[in-house]
Amino acid sequence: MPSRDYHEELWAAVPEGAVGPGLQVRRGFLLGLLSPGMRVLDVGCGEGILAGELRRAGADVLAVDVAEEPLRRARLREPGLDARLIDGEGTWDLPDAHFDLLWAGEVIEHVADTAKWLSEARRVLRPRGTLALSTPDNGPLTLVALALSPRARAERLDPRSDHLRFYTRASLAGLIGEFGFEAVRVSAVGGVPGARRTLLASATRSRF
Repeated sequence: MPSRDYHEELWAAVPEGAVGPGLQVRRGFLLGLLSPGMRVLDVGCGEGILAGELRRAGADVLAVDVAEEPLRRARLREPGLDARLIDGEGTWDLPDAHFDLLWAGEVIEHVADTAKWLSEARRVLRPRGTLALSTPDNGPLTLVALALSPRARAERLDPRSDHLRFYTRASLAGLIGEFGFEAVRVSAVGGVPGARRTLLASATRSRF
């Protein structure tokens, strides 16, 4: 499993203020699920860009990540943000059935123990709480783009990449449904062949 040092080294190589692709799409999707006063857990908060947006929209936000470097940046960007370190591959030091919404933007593809991660996500969500996440799409349009572009294919399949999992709409929906979530919805957004596409998923934690 990836170690703490591994994650710290990855973040040390990321320039401060770097914004990943599709930020505005993810922002719109996330804020569309939000109601003021919600208790929100931002898993893999990075530099806290969306955690800040959630706070300004009236949410009670806890931001967590698996390395101290992104948390340091998040605290500088968003003074007063509750930002904590968690074990990304183990049990999270967080209460059961506490959060109304769990958001994980561009995180699940980096997780080695996906079963443990989804079990923890379900545990900390209240019954009927919402799981929301985004991850790169590996559906037909993406595969066409990779087939046509050796450079894109080499980048996507680079064995040194920190992307450990590759999801399609069907595989992501099926996975989420296996871990006690209902009303699973997964959509693919963005570009045409040659452009990066994103999967946006939401689901409701079952009562039992």
